[in-house]
This record gives sequence, C-alpha cells and structure tokens, in this order.
Amino acid sequence: MGHLGTGIGWRPEIADDIARLPDVDWVEVVAENLCPGRLPDPLERLLARGTTVVPHGVSLGLGGAERPDPAGLVALAELAEELDAPLVSEHIAFVRAGGPLTASPRLEAGHLLPVPRTRDALDVLCANVRIAQQVLPVPLALENIAAYLTWPGEELTEGRFLAELVERTGVRLLVDVANLHTNHVNRGEDPAAFLDEVPAWAIAYVHVAGGFEKDGLWHDSHAHPVTRPVLDVLAELCSRVTPPGVLLERDDDFPEAGGLAAELTAIRGVLHEAHRV
Repeated sequence: MGHLGTGIGWRPEIADDIARLPDVDWVEVVAENLCPGRLPDPLERLLARGTTVVPHGVSLGLGGAERPDPAGLVALAELAEELDAPLVSEHIAFVRAGGPLTASPRLEAGHLLPVPRTRDALDVLCANVRIAQQVLPVPLALENIAAYLTWPGEELTEGRFLAELVERTGVRLLVDVANLHTNHVNRGEDPAAFLDEVPAWAIAYVHVAGGFEKDGLWHDSHAHPVTRPVLDVLAELCSRVTPPGVLLERDDDFPEAGGLAAELTAIRGVLHEAHRV
C-alpha cells in the first residue's frame, strides 16, 4: 500500500478549503456518500492533481451475525476501482440485527455498536472479513471503535481480539487514537496496553479526531478541536511504529481553513517529534 502521509477526511462542506490546504497528501471519503460514475466535481479535481483518495465504509456491519450485503460489497469495490484507491477501510462493529432468519423485524441501529470480545464473535467477524476480502480489489483495513459499554463475559482484550483477527485473516488495521482515548475515559481501558498487543506492522493508517468531556464521559464528537490527550495517544503509537498515514477527521461545526491547517500542523508536530527522538 505504501506511504500515505498526512490527510484529512473529505466532506462537501469543506471541499474548497481542503483544495487550498498545503501539504495534504491524501483524503478519506465516506463510501456510502458517493456513487461510482458520479463523483463530486471538487473530488474529481483532487484526483486529477494526484491526491490519493481512500473510501471509508460505515454500513457493512462486519461484526454482525448476518453476512455482508453482496450489493454493498460490490459498490465498495467499484468505488475503490474508480478512485484508484490503495485500500478501503471499515469498522469492527455491527450496525443491524433481526430479519427473516430471526423471526423478528430487521433493525438498523444507525450507530456503530461494539462487537463482544468473545471467540464466537471473533469467528463470525473473521468469516465476514474473508467474504469482504474476496470481493474487494484492494486490501481492507478495519477500525477500532469508540463505545460506551462493555459486553459481559468477554474473553479477550480489544488488543488481543484485533491481533487474532489479523493473524487469522491478514486484514490491516486502522487505529483511531481518538477512540482509544474515548475508551480510556469511559471504560478505563489503557491505550498503551492496546498498542502493545496489536501487531504494529498491520497498521495501515491512523485516525485523529476531536471530542469533549462532560459529566465524566468523553464524547467522540468529530466536531471539536483535537485535544492534547488524543495527541498524546498518537505520540504513544508513534513511539512504537511510524504509521504509513495519519488522517484528521472532522464531521461537523467545521472551522475556517486556518483552524483545519492548525490541527494538521499539530498532528505533523507529533510525527516530527517522534522521528526526531
């Protein structure tokens, strides 16, 4: 897959600002928001000038008991080919339940829900990942999610769960350091322990995002500036491995271009400091 560099999540609301930001090596797009053959003009212009574009899925639900939707996989594969993407990414999560096989109504959660860290759940996830890998024309990377609950009876830490997933499927990892911080505040999980357990060589790229703390809970809002504790988790990761790519996510309450540039500068500062040490 090679080196990605420093990037930003492409959103229509900030498309013009992204086009003007200096030293943006790549962008990530929400796959479900795009149609192959009908890409937005600003994204077409980024592609024309050689900017790498990576599709990021949010609806496959690879952690659910239901097998991945074939049409959804084909659409993701077609988008990856149109974008000439070096990889695609999704989440370690489930997003729906029910349906004909359960004699209950199909329910879409509208949210990324955590997968129980059990060996049975790992078996299901691995099977679904292999199905996706057979359809996708490029490598798949999967992201750790933020969560507000822990399932009872879990058998593995999150780091070990992901390590075994990589061992069994060869899938790559998208490590979201903001989600690691969220789970540290909300569930007492140690980001350093997670990073010790996951295979560093499998990290395809890293997400960085902002949030806020209220009433003792961390809210992974993607609508606030990146905080120092999240950058500290990024530094912890960079002390172990040089990530091929790091990407700033922002989904709402967008700042002016100068604010985005400042956040990218802060991220690059962590990367440069890690290389200097």
